Amino acid sequence: MCLCLTECFEYFSNVEMAAQLNLSGHPDSGLPSLTDQSMSSRTSNRSLRVAEKERRKNEAEDPSVLALQYFYNVEAGTPVSGNDEVERNLVLVEQVAYRNGLSPEAISIMLEFAMSLRMGHSLCPRVLKCLIPVTVVPQEAVVRGVSWLGVGKIPVSTQVLFIKWVLTVFDMIDAKDQLRAIYGFIFSFVSEENLCPFICHLLYLLTSKQIVRVFRVRKLLELQSKLGRQPFLLNLLSLYKVFCPELVTFSIPSQSKSVFKNHNMPWKSALFAVQKRNGSQVASSISLASASKDGTNRRKRKRHHLEIPVLRSVVNKEPQTETRRRLVPLVQIQSVAELLENMDHIELPAQMGSLLGSSLALQYLDCVQDESALLRLNFWLGYALHEELLFCGDGASQNSEESLQFLNKLLSTQHFLQEGFSSSEAFLYKFLNVWDGSLLRPQILGLLSNIPVIPSSQIERLLFKPLMQLFFTSSVFFKCGLIECLNNMLLKWLIWHSVYALEDDLDISRNSHTSINMTLSGFKDSVMGLVDFVGRLASSGLQLEGCHSLLLSFILDFYTMVCDTFLKYGLPLVVMPPPGVFYPALFATDPVSVDRLAFIMYRYKVNLTSAKIQEKLTDQAFHISRQTFHEFNNYTVYMVNCLWNSKMFQPGMGVQLGEELLLKSNVPQYWTSFDLVHHPAFMSYAIDFHQKCWPGKKDIDLDSIKHSKPWSWYLEYLFSQGYDGLALFVQSNIRARQGNGQQGDSLST
Repeated sequence: MCLCLTECFEYFSNVEMAAQLNLSGHPDSGLPSLTDQSMSSRTSNRSLRVAEKERRKNEAEDPSVLALQYFYNVEAGTPVSGNDEVERNLVLVEQVAYRNGLSPEAISIMLEFAMSLRMGHSLCPRVLKCLIPVTVVPQEAVVRGVSWLGVGKIPVSTQVLFIKWVLTVFDMIDAKDQLRAIYGFIFSFVSEENLCPFICHLLYLLTSKQIVRVFRVRKLLELQSKLGRQPFLLNLLSLYKVFCPELVTFSIPSQSKSVFKNHNMPWKSALFAVQKRNGSQVASSISLASASKDGTNRRKRKRHHLEIPVLRSVVNKEPQTETRRRLVPLVQIQSVAELLENMDHIELPAQMGSLLGSSLALQYLDCVQDESALLRLNFWLGYALHEELLFCGDGASQNSEESLQFLNKLLSTQHFLQEGFSSSEAFLYKFLNVWDGSLLRPQILGLLSNIPVIPSSQIERLLFKPLMQLFFTSSVFFKCGLIECLNNMLLKWLIWHSVYALEDDLDISRNSHTSINMTLSGFKDSVMGLVDFVGRLASSGLQLEGCHSLLLSFILDFYTMVCDTFLKYGLPLVVMPPPGVFYPALFATDPVSVDRLAFIMYRYKVNLTSAKIQEKLTDQAFHISRQTFHEFNNYTVYMVNCLWNSKMFQPGMGVQLGEELLLKSNVPQYWTSFDLVHHPAFMSYAIDFHQKCWPGKKDIDLDSIKHSKPWSWYLEYLFSQGYDGLALFVQSNIRARQGNGQQGDSLST
């Protein structure tokens, strides 16, 4: 630590604060500086002397400039007690800071005064709390402040407050190269128990791949054995694992990969007030909001985090080195051609949240897959979602238009990238437990559909329990929306599997941005769990809503995809719909539902037949349980007997009623009630066909359609109405005989 501290002070040994102090840099001053005077030609000397005289006159009249001069020149050891001058000057600086913010020069002067302890440590917290920047924070001032931490005279509480301030204004610092140069010096403070959480956060923001070393990993592991699995240690270790997975060999639970705690409370309202008063957006990694003080709800927020920052380049006052001169700020890229030409020389913006507002920035993020950029973006996004939607309390309905626009932008970003963000995933798991099912419903369900594959051991707790409570207590329209959401979720899981699964290795990565792996068996368990869950919801929902046709339509959409998981998506899994879905669809009063069910059963037969053939031909084929074949055969036989053979309610069928009960119903020929002629969904077609076939008959005898020639004509007429699913089912399962009788064959095991 001593060597690092010596290097820090040597770095600043040739820098004179007086040369950096430009009091005319105050926001109210726009006159040229003394440096400009020395660079001017001799012909303008007289005008410069007049301007300099005027500038000095203005400074002499500006009390805030005099106050800064006082803190710049005050000698060490000056007493604080009874010193009215220091109180008067500090009040002037505080007034300027809280009203307009401090210029970079003023930040440098006041930070140096506080950290050097010229007048003791009693004024340090007060000075640090008024360091409200109006534009940027000089990197040199921050590095010099960090170097003072090694002196050992600053109280721990003041050290913590200083690091919190650095975290708050991190993205307002004009450059980061010098901070990264003293990464080792900053890392030495992780051993300080009180500073460790905040130092880890700062290191997290400064870490790059070149910085990760074995001795640093060992030090963090040593601290973890001493302090336990603290979130701040796990977060930093997870970042190290992203950059150098060979150095961090142990697994880190996904629940531990959460954002750091927010430490900007002492400056939050002041920074927002300055930002609003100046009419410009401060580039900060923490989008600032005004805290609404309410005695009844301390966590109530006003929405200001949800504004997408403007894309702007990093402010850098450092000399342009050859490497930096080659960098092209992302904000200057205007086309895809320019992006491709400068792909290896792009400089990321100061505020990672601004990437959401630029399609070119998202294209760069998608192509390069910059882990550090994704981590910073996830940090900002997670904070905004938690503060404005999860912790907003009774203010949830306020400024809903702002929340709507923000979530729509987030959804469009995820659709563009074809994957969700880990921060939005963590937010949703918490938000579902407090969601009423109506607030921003389309957006929340849209985000929910982008959740990646969840391990089967966690999916019940994280997803199924909260969704089940919402499903049973909401309207039919919410039920339809949730089924559609789960349908889209399963579709993305299956597409992900078909694209990323390896042919020769069953170990498949769950996500390209995490080290968690999931075996094919684990993936199948998760998919089966989701399908079973939707089956339970669908069966109960149809009972609760009286087999609502709209709800049934969304459920059949889901099983249209499930029936093709093997052939279309390459997943060795076949799951049949539950009876609570099959029978309501078969007995539906609209022909579209029956036709879609017929198509689903046809695709099940194609998939099962193909799987059975492959099982005989290849060694790596999966085994289909006899229970699956048994369920499919029962469903197929029942459909054929109902729609074709007119054998409703026969013994051994899936739906059975007692003979006495059927006789009491007084329904003539009840066994024909659901064939293709008498089925409520197709009876209107049968009547229309009868009138066209026998226009002279006054009495309608639908049984006459079942004769050989009229029957074939009726089938042709029925299939011509667009019921292709029904036609495919009949062609694949029915073997016609000569005469009136018809016979159906089912798929056998």
